[in-house]
Amino acid sequence: MRIRSLGVIDDAVVELSPGFTAVTGETGAGKTMVVTSLGLLLGGRADPALVRIGAKSAVVEGRVAIGPGAPAAVRAEEAGAELDDGALLISRTLSAEGRSRAHLGGRSVPVGLLGELADDLVAVHGQTDQQGLLRPARQRQALDRYAGDAVAVPLAKYGAAHKRLRAVAAELEELTTRARERSQEADLLRFGLDEIAAAEPQPGEDTELAAEAERLGHAEALASAATAAHAALAGNPEDPEDVDGTTLVAGAHRALDAVRSHDPALSALADRLGEIGILMADVAGELASYADGLDADPLRLAAVEERRAALNHLTRKYGEDIAGVLAWSERSAARLAELDGDDDRIGELTAERDALRAELGELAQELTDARTASAKRFADAVTAELAELAMPHARVSVQIRQTELPATADAADGIEVGGRTVAYGPHGADEVELLLAPHPGTPPRPIAKGASGGELSRVMLAVEVVFAGSDPVPTYLFDEVDAGVGGKAAVEVGRRLARLARSAQVVVVTHLPQVAAFADRQLLVEKTHDGSVTRSGVTVLEGEERVRELSRMLAGQEDSETARAHAEELLETARTGR
Repeated sequence: MRIRSLGVIDDAVVELSPGFTAVTGETGAGKTMVVTSLGLLLGGRADPALVRIGAKSAVVEGRVAIGPGAPAAVRAEEAGAELDDGALLISRTLSAEGRSRAHLGGRSVPVGLLGELADDLVAVHGQTDQQGLLRPARQRQALDRYAGDAVAVPLAKYGAAHKRLRAVAAELEELTTRARERSQEADLLRFGLDEIAAAEPQPGEDTELAAEAERLGHAEALASAATAAHAALAGNPEDPEDVDGTTLVAGAHRALDAVRSHDPALSALADRLGEIGILMADVAGELASYADGLDADPLRLAAVEERRAALNHLTRKYGEDIAGVLAWSERSAARLAELDGDDDRIGELTAERDALRAELGELAQELTDARTASAKRFADAVTAELAELAMPHARVSVQIRQTELPATADAADGIEVGGRTVAYGPHGADEVELLLAPHPGTPPRPIAKGASGGELSRVMLAVEVVFAGSDPVPTYLFDEVDAGVGGKAAVEVGRRLARLARSAQVVVVTHLPQVAAFADRQLLVEKTHDGSVTRSGVTVLEGEERVRELSRMLAGQEDSETARAHAEELLETARTGR
């Protein structure tokens, strides 16, 4: 792995070779630059404060050697990235304003994708991870991770059933707690539907009635106008001298018809007058029929207005017009059917809830059995690793228990496992806790109470080494996880990290010379200041330079003969005692 950072507080290029690399330096020398840069490459939070003052942006680039069939390579290729001679190129750019961009294998990708690749590329551990290991939830996760498919398969089934149970319980709660509101809603809907049903409105009826009311309200004027128009066209039979339009047109037609043979143009006009005469006669007939059929019936007008008032009452409450009222009626009938079916739905949900709770009980028992079977192997493996870390008498065990609920507890709060009603959650009913007995004769205690800082560091390292055998990643980065460890224990920590480096790349940021001595390669991080900008330089230590740095780490003095002799002894022990 090669990391190049520009403008990320410091400018540096760090070559992290295969094997065991130790990163050392004086306190405050910026050794965590490696951790910070790697965190950005792996999708970590982009803090604008990481950009060096005066720089427009920070750029971190990484080149990670990776096999073509590795999970990270497959996921990267799915995103359109390409491998470069068996290496995956990753870059992250962070502007001073806080904007962040990521590139993977020459392709721009979402930053979240880098986070997806992180679990398959690097396992990063720091002192905060030690504190995380104190939490029972993290201990359960550690055991589940070690158990593999034996726990993962039933846990996936349990998780799906638990999610469905929560949805069913929420819907059931909503139905039962809002029963009064839903009953009131149903009553209002029934009242509206009954009111509409009693009126029996027909589609378009409001429009038709409006037209009829307009006609009936002006019946006399309409009849008078129709009669006058008829008289103008057909004449008044009571007045022999009256000249009507039809007679005049007929006379004009006869005059032209007598001479039409002499001129085609005049013949065409004669034909048109004939058509006008026929049309006028038809209109006159229809006007007579209209006038005779027009009924100025006050009773009918009153009935129409009464019906319109009934329909207006509906449109004021349920829609802009009768079409809207009928649409409301259709929707409300469907909603009422849904509300009336609540009792049936409650019964269905109750049955499904009980079935899911029974299924969860069976799956929780399966999870407990799988965890119990893996717990002994996991504890034995961690205990064996602790023996390699200068804790030969320590014993680790895993306690798996459930919280049994009292008989007075609500049945919905628990599930039945092994004939007992116990509390449960999204990961089962088990409470997992790592216990440590550091010395013979001492009772096992939770590691949060029974382990010192140095012991906790070694327990976490032992757990990680166990994981390395069952779920390996290419690179492990430990950020001062050896805090609180010293003397012989530090030597054993260094030796164990060297062994872990046989199967993976191991990078350790450390203050301990005993750990650094076991590294295949030691990097020194030093800060320089030119009055305005502070920079970190990274130097590969070899030969005499490495002895001088180990002497400084041992005694605080690079030229102490005693410290130099001790440093050379440490290096020799590391070379021969791995």
